[in-house]
Amino acid sequence: MKAVVLAGGYATRLWPITKHRPKMFLPVGESTVIDRIFEALEEDDRIEEVYVSTNERFAEEFERYIADSGFEKPTLSVEDTTEESEKFGVVGALGQLVDREGIDDDLVVVAGDNLIGFDLTDFIDYFEEKGTAALAAYDVGDREKAKSYGLVELEGDRVVDFQEKPDEPKSTLVSIACYAFPAESLRFEEYLGGGNNPDEPGWFLQWLQSREAVHAFVFEEPWFDIGTPESYLEAIAWSLDGDSVIAESATVENSTIGENVHVMPGAEIVDSTLDRSVVFGDATVSDCEIHDTIIDEGTHIENVDLAGALIGAHTRLTNGSGE
Repeated sequence: MKAVVLAGGYATRLWPITKHRPKMFLPVGESTVIDRIFEALEEDDRIEEVYVSTNERFAEEFERYIADSGFEKPTLSVEDTTEESEKFGVVGALGQLVDREGIDDDLVVVAGDNLIGFDLTDFIDYFEEKGTAALAAYDVGDREKAKSYGLVELEGDRVVDFQEKPDEPKSTLVSIACYAFPAESLRFEEYLGGGNNPDEPGWFLQWLQSREAVHAFVFEEPWFDIGTPESYLEAIAWSLDGDSVIAESATVENSTIGENVHVMPGAEIVDSTLDRSVVFGDATVSDCEIHDTIIDEGTHIENVDLAGALIGAHTRLTNGSGE
């Protein structure tokens, strides 16, 4: 069995934080988003090889990251794009990868920005038990949220209808970007050759479900789709569970560090109050009150109050008036 970790997106909704780094490398507690997936796939003996699907812009970063990680299974597979407008779409990229790497085995596909509370081994167990294509499904509990995902309708645990991003969701059970396909269900060439939508995987699942059995692994554990600053901070809050992480090489003086704060190496916090925020390395925060904010590396912020902000790398932000 092989696995693909989807890591080819440009994460424009998280810019400027992700303009020069893949969002999969964003820290969540003491780990990163993608490391959690790598660890689960590394530990499962059924997975022989893990292909990391990314783009040309981030290829060198991923190559270095994988080489330094200590993981043995991941190998890079690069799509020929350097910006969002050139992307093939997720299904298009998957189809190219399967062809490029000559994959003819059962295949697990998971998005590298998925922070999932369930054990991937349990999902693979379920897939093997059913012997059909399978997807992981989660009840988001809100019809407005459900509009952003593929909506799943079940009879028992078999998918009987699949609607990608419906305008009027009939339920709140959605498919997350975690799938498993038997070798005979890797019908990307057939799907794409028919002029079907090459973008979201949900379109392929909708097409596949109308032609063969697809089952849903419904889970209740937490799940975060890390695509926005809000969802990233929610994931950190879940991971830290009210605690905070301050790197040993960080400096914190005369400051109050509240809940769910991550201060990275080399950062300096002086005379400030922080809650539910992330401060990247070598940033300086002085005489500030910071809430629900992400502050990128090398940033200098002084004498300002921020809530719900996203501050790019090497920014200098000061309030000289002292107000």
